[in-house]
Amino acid sequence: MATFAKATYDAGRYAAARPTYPRQLFDFVFQYHGRTSGARWERAVDLGCGTGQATLELTPFKHIVGIDPSERMITQASQALQAHNSALNSDNSALVENTPLASRVRFVQGPAESLDFLEDGSVDLIVSAQAAHWFDWARLWPEAARVLRKGGSLAVWGYSEFRLPAVPRTTPLIRAYAQGSDPATSLGPHWERPGRTIIDEHLVAIPDPPAGFRDVERVYFTGDYYPDLPGPCPPILRKRTTWAGLLAYLRTFSSLHTFQERFPADPEKPGSGLEERFWRRLRREAKAAEGKVTVEVGSGWEEGVGEEGEGPMAGEDEEVTIEWPMAMILARRV
Repeated sequence: MATFAKATYDAGRYAAARPTYPRQLFDFVFQYHGRTSGARWERAVDLGCGTGQATLELTPFKHIVGIDPSERMITQASQALQAHNSALNSDNSALVENTPLASRVRFVQGPAESLDFLEDGSVDLIVSAQAAHWFDWARLWPEAARVLRKGGSLAVWGYSEFRLPAVPRTTPLIRAYAQGSDPATSLGPHWERPGRTIIDEHLVAIPDPPAGFRDVERVYFTGDYYPDLPGPCPPILRKRTTWAGLLAYLRTFSSLHTFQERFPADPEKPGSGLEERFWRRLRREAKAAEGKVTVEVGSGWEEGVGEEGEGPMAGEDEEVTIEWPMAMILARRV
């Protein structure tokens, strides 16, 4: 998480290129929360809110707070709030009485495990999107129990390595690029651990809550990508973008930022930087899957990367679908 707080990290690029959580995900969370008789919709809190994407979707609640330790992320989230259309969906109008969103949301810089500014039993819903793998859960569970009302809910989720569903032959290449052991040719050694390991293993390392919570559920929106997980549901986190958009997403990786700090001369290699060389290989694999070029799949993504001019390539403006396997943990305060 420390990478996101660095002055050299581009929070704006992160916000623009990352996947957008679908309404289906929030409806799933809200339905869980509303299952309890007398469920309240007064205050929701987004822990590790980042650029505020999930925070601004908590519209059924009258008061919404986004919390993040990074000043840069809080700045980006505040800008997103200012740009957000204050008109509310009619589905939520009865709950919030058409109160403009800008007057109901605030962002606070601070850690998820210390919510001193929140009173005991003052929160109805706690969420966390793509941040729960960084938390100290030995401290967070008691703090969540303190601030949640009786019947209040907690929902945290995170997504692992991306997949190209139309080109399944790229999965080993993605894994080799993201998890390889060579620090000069892969991102594996450059992730912050154990956070990245926890997210790639779909939050199984996060302990169940202590006494004081019930209705604990672990949901895996992973489809066929990880068949060993219990009861996998179809993936719901996907994005239709261009090949240029995929490259922009690859450039948001915190591990790539660390790699570039350690290997500043890497962009001078043929094919530009590490992420672009990998991206070129993915494009070749997509063409090979269409039968337009011949590419032999090896054990590592670097094999046969080649130069841009070595064969026909997909245009940067051609579309590609990305999916992210995702895990979710839900719990309710008794």
